[in-house]
Amino acid sequence: MAPSPPPGPPRPPVLRRVLRAASPYAYIAPFFTLFAAFGLFPLVYTAFVSLYRVELQNPGTMEWRGLDNYTALFADEFFWTSLRNTFTIGLLSTVPQLVTALGLAHLLNYRLRGRTFFRTAMLLPYATSVAAATLVFAQLFGRDFGLVNYTLGLVGVDPVDWQTGTVASQVAVSAIVVWRWTGYNALIYLAGMQSIPHELYEAAEMDGASRWRQFFHVTLPGLRPTILFTVVVSTIGATQLFGEPLLFEGSVSGGISHQYQTLGLYLYEQGWGFFHLGRAAAIAWVMFLLILLLVGVNALLARRRSSKEAGR
Repeated sequence: MAPSPPPGPPRPPVLRRVLRAASPYAYIAPFFTLFAAFGLFPLVYTAFVSLYRVELQNPGTMEWRGLDNYTALFADEFFWTSLRNTFTIGLLSTVPQLVTALGLAHLLNYRLRGRTFFRTAMLLPYATSVAAATLVFAQLFGRDFGLVNYTLGLVGVDPVDWQTGTVASQVAVSAIVVWRWTGYNALIYLAGMQSIPHELYEAAEMDGASRWRQFFHVTLPGLRPTILFTVVVSTIGATQLFGEPLLFEGSVSGGISHQYQTLGLYLYEQGWGFFHLGRAAAIAWVMFLLILLLVGVNALLARRRSSKEAGR
């Protein structure tokens, strides 16, 4: 007769098995609880409020309007002006910002003296308060006594009214954004460059590739996921731009002719300037859908480019 197998370890009680199975969810429960309270609930409630007429003076009184807030929004010329300004300022700030950050990261990736100091200095604009930075730039771009106009006058250029002109004011606001975020993106690019295997550069150098060819054929392909990340984050930030244009002149209208009013300023003006909370909620949801659209387009273009390169 064959010997019976040795008895296995005793099974844990039911309560212990349940606690062991639920323990991973308990670790992540605080995050999802906070996200539901401060992320998901405001999002859903904003969509609910956007369907009603709600005034700031009496927020408890709600009148059903359906999609009227959205139709009135699309019929408002200032909405299209702020949308156009958002895209223009976004391009004027995002493209120079990322190109400059890429060049600075490429320089910092070499063995420079005091490179730790330069890497730390890159974060100083990002650590500076947006209010302080904008107020300083507002003085620099002053029409009569600004340093920028003084410098332009040295080369024979007439003074520019940076707060009244459409293109000039948008360039001035974009300059603030570029100054604050270039160093932040440069450090992200630098971290991505340091993750590229050094053997690729050695192989390219043995093949006779110059520094420029190494940059375009080794560094840029290796940075493609990082570049996509910075493009998406910068696109979201440009869509939500608020502090810089608000403090540049101190007006929620974005200038006397709304020449640099962004969607964020337009939302603030409708909600806290004209007290139309329902209209402001509709603007918030339009901005949210716009961000999803832009992020989706960026992801689609990146995937299509990757598939083309994989098929070569």
